[in-house]
Amino acid sequence: MRAAYKRWLAYAAVLALLLAVFALYLRPDFMLTLADQLWACF
Repeated sequence: MRAAYKRWLAYAAVLALLLAVFALYLRPDFMLTLADQLWACF
């Protein structure tokens, strides 16, 4: 039972992280900053 609980908790944490990342992509200012930082590497 404990292993199943830990697995469910890990899946919930990964899902929360993915939702947070996808929410950032909906913000145009974040996308512009990310593109500028990526372009600065070259």
